[in-house]
Amino acid sequence: MTSLKFGTSGLRGLVTELPDEVCRAYTLAFLKHMQSAHAAPAVLLVGYDLRSSSPQMAAACISAAQEFGAAVENCGPVPTPALAFRAMSLRVPAIMVTGSHIPADRNGLKFYRPDGEIDKADEAGILSALDAETTALLSPTEPLPVTPEALENYVRRCATLLAPKSLAGLRIGVYQHSSVARDLMVTILQDYGADAVALARSEVFVPVDTEALRPEDVEFAHAAAKKYKLDALVSTDGDADRPLIADEQGAFLRGDSVGLLTAHFLHADAVVTPVTSNTAIELSGLFSKVYRTRVGSPYVIEGMEEASKDGHQRVVGFEANGGVLLGSQFAADGGRLDALPTRDAMLPILAVLGAAAKEGSALSKLLDSLPARFTRSGRLEHIDASQSGPFLQNLSDDDYRESFFAELGTIKENDTIDGVRIVLVTGEVVHYRASGNAPELRCYAEAAMDERAEELLQWGLKRARETLVSV
Repeated sequence: MTSLKFGTSGLRGLVTELPDEVCRAYTLAFLKHMQSAHAAPAVLLVGYDLRSSSPQMAAACISAAQEFGAAVENCGPVPTPALAFRAMSLRVPAIMVTGSHIPADRNGLKFYRPDGEIDKADEAGILSALDAETTALLSPTEPLPVTPEALENYVRRCATLLAPKSLAGLRIGVYQHSSVARDLMVTILQDYGADAVALARSEVFVPVDTEALRPEDVEFAHAAAKKYKLDALVSTDGDADRPLIADEQGAFLRGDSVGLLTAHFLHADAVVTPVTSNTAIELSGLFSKVYRTRVGSPYVIEGMEEASKDGHQRVVGFEANGGVLLGSQFAADGGRLDALPTRDAMLPILAVLGAAAKEGSALSKLLDSLPARFTRSGRLEHIDASQSGPFLQNLSDDDYRESFFAELGTIKENDTIDGVRIVLVTGEVVHYRASGNAPELRCYAEAAMDERAEELLQWGLKRARETLVSV
């Protein structure tokens, strides 16, 4: 049985399930769908991350596109947002070979239309075209040289956000591990005048998940901040569409806090973010409107389109993982910043550092003026849809829900945008949802104090575990 499936970040599965012939079949299916739904693609862009399986998979995608009759631009190892920006600028499709933050024994394909990420209808179209495809072996082709335009254009884009030399005087550690942007980060920070210190470069792929940091990542950040006297430590996940930012003490900022700070720095009038981001976004009063969505960039993109239709001029989207999407063109300190409706890591990294530099403040102080909200998240593993579905359905019933949460107090409001999320009269939040990528039930908790958020999370996991066992 194959584990290949579309999730919120493209097609994912074990490397053993993604041999050349499978990459060929999905590439041809994607191009045929593009041909029928949009226009015959004359050019396809292909990029990849630094995991060991990615170059071979990218070569298979390139060969399949040539078989289809499309010209191919091999963008080489490149951040996903850089590939997406190049594709949208040229109005051509693209394929990024990446498994993002998942372990090295897994990988994936992320598809882009000429106007941005594919949506659920496109996924269905690709799968329909795939049904008619064979998995014949590819004929060997000559390797294509890597073209630098995608990377160069992305560097120029990053140079438009801040004023020249605006990070001068800051000492910033760059946790390189195996991020495809590890050298790019150093270059961009140095161009802005920072003293960029490259740290912990790895030739073995390191699965850094910005929403579930490993203990060794946390320990590394604290030790590096102290040893190198850093003002900040920055990094990304494997394909550089999610940021990782630690303050001068080595404490990591939460992704939704990073998104809030970025949107504020850009003077956004509307913010779009999933229900898993904390409520400091609304409580801050910084934005004209906050749109809440299901988890996943396709839903955030839909929300940004809605915000633009509602007349908002400066629309920013972000996820709890820290990835920021731009739904509008912005006037920035260094020039014009074009819309880029896909997750980006460099934008929030530079925005947070730029905000600290502009205020003359330590990173740890940036959130002091905002409402204190703390969040925790956890999961129950090996809970498939046959278990999580009825559990969430029961919580949708008013009487059952009130009884289930009675121990915590009175429910003020609830929503079922993605799972079941309740807000107590105290303002505390407990939220359950089924994972879109694994057989897991996820629980999120939010409170005004860190310790209370942890208490709510542990209560939520225990209560759900007991309920699921008794069913």
